[in-house]
Amino acid sequence: MSLTAHIPSHRKPRRSASKLAVRAGVAGGVLSTLAMAGTASATPSAEPAHETTLEMPVLDLDLSAEVSSSVAKAAENTRAAAVDGELNALEETARTGAAAEAKQLKADAQEKADAEKKAKEEADRKAEAERASRSKARTALQSNSGSSSNDSSSTGSSQGKGTVTAPATGSAAAIVNFARAQVGKAYVMGGTGPSSFDCSGLVQAAYRQAGITLPRMSQAQSSAGTSVSLSALQPGDILYWGSKGSAYHVAVYVGGGKFVGAQNPSTGIVERSLSYDKPTGAVRVL
Repeated sequence: MSLTAHIPSHRKPRRSASKLAVRAGVAGGVLSTLAMAGTASATPSAEPAHETTLEMPVLDLDLSAEVSSSVAKAAENTRAAAVDGELNALEETARTGAAAEAKQLKADAQEKADAEKKAKEEADRKAEAERASRSKARTALQSNSGSSSNDSSSTGSSQGKGTVTAPATGSAAAIVNFARAQVGKAYVMGGTGPSSFDCSGLVQAAYRQAGITLPRMSQAQSSAGTSVSLSALQPGDILYWGSKGSAYHVAVYVGGGKFVGAQNPSTGIVERSLSYDKPTGAVRVL
């Protein structure tokens, strides 16, 4: 009996060298065992033949534990990468939002600054126009005050009821000229000059130009002289608002149906028509 048998050839995929070596070793071992068994059976022996057992090496590879560890590690890496990605996305969103908010705040601040600048320019323009108007009126008053008080042909300005007022002369002119020269200065409570006044401080300072000392407060100034009708006013008269002896505001009548007074912190010292804020009464000190 032949120890080898014909094995049909089938074309199979090429196996790796290590697998082929293992298979060749196993096959060789099997053939050697068969050869030894055949020889033993052909040769007579007085002693009985002993059965020979060949043990094949067993490969004990705990692949499941290694695979599980690799899978768990890969899963942990994937989770960590996902968390990092989410954190990066949140940080980017926060940075984008902060940049947009800062840009909007800057735009709002610029818009506010432009509006304030425009308002200031408009206020300066109006103030300049008022100063020019006051300067023109002051020049006209000074020109009129230089005329003689004995000139019966001189014509005064009309008041609301048709009464004619002669131009200010002498002490009255000094009071009126000083009062008008303060127009445009600031109103400050308790101010007595030279850069700011309150209402009674201005009247007191104006009368000082004529050598007359008035009480400091508006209440006392409103009863310092002789009462006169608003239809018979003369330049230099003291106008008051409120009751005589307890007035809350005073000003100087400058002729032409107008007065000069330190009105309030918003307007400062201004020249206004009697119709702008009609006084309660008037007194004449001169």
